[in-house]
Amino acid sequence: MHLSKTQKRIVNDIETGAGRSQWRDWKWQMQHCIRSLDTFEDLLRIRLPRDQRKVFEETIDKFPMSITPYYLSLINTDDLENDPVFKQSFPSPLELSIQKGDMADPLHEDKDSPMECLMHRYPDRALLMVSNMCSMYCRHCTRKRRVGDVDSIPSKTVLLEAIDYIRNTPQIRDVLLSGGDPFLLSDNHLDWILTELQTIDHVEVIRIGTRTPVVMPYRITQDLVDMLKTHQPLWINTHFNHPRELTQSSRTALAMLADAGIPLGNQSVLLAGVNDCPRIMRALVHKLVANRVRPYYLYQCDLSEGLSHFRTPVGKGIQILESLIGHTSGFCVPTYVIDAPGGGGKIPVMPNYLISWSTNKVVLRNYEGVITTYKEPDSYEPIFCDRECDCCDLQLGLEDADEQKSVGIEKLLSDHDKTIALVPANNVRHQRRDLVEL
Repeated sequence: MHLSKTQKRIVNDIETGAGRSQWRDWKWQMQHCIRSLDTFEDLLRIRLPRDQRKVFEETIDKFPMSITPYYLSLINTDDLENDPVFKQSFPSPLELSIQKGDMADPLHEDKDSPMECLMHRYPDRALLMVSNMCSMYCRHCTRKRRVGDVDSIPSKTVLLEAIDYIRNTPQIRDVLLSGGDPFLLSDNHLDWILTELQTIDHVEVIRIGTRTPVVMPYRITQDLVDMLKTHQPLWINTHFNHPRELTQSSRTALAMLADAGIPLGNQSVLLAGVNDCPRIMRALVHKLVANRVRPYYLYQCDLSEGLSHFRTPVGKGIQILESLIGHTSGFCVPTYVIDAPGGGGKIPVMPNYLISWSTNKVVLRNYEGVITTYKEPDSYEPIFCDRECDCCDLQLGLEDADEQKSVGIEKLLSDHDKTIALVPANNVRHQRRDLVEL
């Protein structure tokens, strides 16, 4: 087992002897999360300025601190103030600055919750909050109002009520497990939730949002992966914000999930002083796709209380998109979104490539600034639709194509078709047979 010098020192300072062998035990990591300033300083062998220590206690009284030993070990103590890991994990007095426009629940999640632990905002999707536990308290958390709540897991009775809501709402085809972090549940409990959801015919796909590959990659065990493999189709979204978070341990965790055939996506949050730089974001998306993780969303930082110091102008996000579109592979480019205050949902924000248009021509520009035109059809006659979808005989057919329609000699050669002869139409011999049968 390879540990860095910093990791070895942290293990020794936390717990000698057996501690070294337990570093890769996720439950050990959880049990030894750093929650006090003294422990933070002792483990990193640093001393923060007196004024910073003074406001620390005031900050964690409102927004507590919890950092896994693993994530703590990634902090660059030689450049603490500029370190992206430090900024995402260590409390800042700026969190106490509540600005006009800040909201405890900016996305109105509570108002879109028909019952405990369930949110139903979009027509065909539901979010099931299966736990309020996190492996680390991210300083930029959009659910900051819940940070520091007593760790709890909804009872099976409560979860079954939410699952019954999904069962009785047939338009829901996609369920996202969130929290907290679903991977903080035991394998057996998570297996039970996934099994219950997969008994619902209209649930086509289940997603899990987790930050454990970033802050506690040892949670991705072979037992967990083997269990998840039994619940396909399953999608997992991670939350890497900076290239430095993609360590060997996190890459190993991602490889285990990808090798199990689970599609992986990543949702980053645009954070001032952390990743608000085109070069940083380009390095991040390149590292992600090299580890089989598709950049999915780049979020504008929400209007949650205490996050004003993390927010950038929307123009910074547009600049980053401009630096990616056309300059790297299309699948490396995330969708830049603003999660609309008031529960309006995710709104894509993109650079403007459509300059103008007329009745038969559009004017476009590309990533280089080249301006070009695209000629529209001189005449376009849409197929008449009577809106009788149930008996549509146009191009609506939505069922899977039938792969078994072999014809000619192919039909005779195929194993799935029992035809033994092809008989030409009007064959006299077969006509006589038909007459005999009558």
